Amino acid sequence: MADDWRNSPPATDYTVDELMIAVLAAEFQDGDQVTNGMASFLPVAAFMLARQTHAPELVWLASSVGLDPRPERIPASTLEAPLWRDSIMYLEQYEDFWSYVQNGRYIRKFCVGAAQIDQYGNVNNSVIGDDYHAPRVRLPGTAGLADLCAIGKQLYYWQPRHSPRSLVERVDFISGAGYLGGGSERAELGLAAGPELVVSNLAVMDFHPDSKRMRLRSLHPGVGLAEVRAATGFELLLPDGEIPRTAAPTVAQVRLIRERIDPAGMRKREFRQGRTSAA
Repeated sequence: MADDWRNSPPATDYTVDELMIAVLAAEFQDGDQVTNGMASFLPVAAFMLARQTHAPELVWLASSVGLDPRPERIPASTLEAPLWRDSIMYLEQYEDFWSYVQNGRYIRKFCVGAAQIDQYGNVNNSVIGDDYHAPRVRLPGTAGLADLCAIGKQLYYWQPRHSPRSLVERVDFISGAGYLGGGSERAELGLAAGPELVVSNLAVMDFHPDSKRMRLRSLHPGVGLAEVRAATGFELLLPDGEIPRTAAPTVAQVRLIRERIDPAGMRKREFRQGRTSAA
């Protein structure tokens, strides 16, 4: 664990990827159980940051295989052996992993990345277009996304390219269930938990406790409400009173990310378009 993280002041030279990692890391505490999927550089960095600062007892199952790994840094893939090096136990992914995640006691928090997220937290990683069999774009597919979104997990979304194409009023295909049509619809189908947070390169969003519509929680430093509204394909709910600013990462957090967790900058692969500066 970094020795100086508790009293570290806010950083002034951070980038938006480091801000997003710090926001995600704050959601994971000692005793939480988390796992990651493919192309999950920001969540993996957040898990590692939490474990090296405020949550050393965070239980991380890397890539559904390695329990409590100790990688030196983030490798070129979040689904390869260097990520789960020095684990205390290895799981057979296609048998043991699913036995654990379908039991409601284990792996309660899961980070979700998707091409489309809608106003009720449904996600699409399958096709773009009205016709599933003849789509405009065929996406990578769901892997285990449909299952993990439907078996009682708290879902934390990250979206490095906040735009009307990625945050949409209605997804073209539901690859992973959020709150479906909103309100009590998810609960009425017997689906527990659900979406908790959306962290983008512009803002942080949560979900209204009753309507389950996406709601703005904070604006990143240097980002205006008009910019977020223009980049969102539906009307975001607003918090009561003045809209908070997302807290900047600390000097210690930024140093850990850059020097120990991801010195090769693998996290920046997720930012191909959109705002990449912090202000």
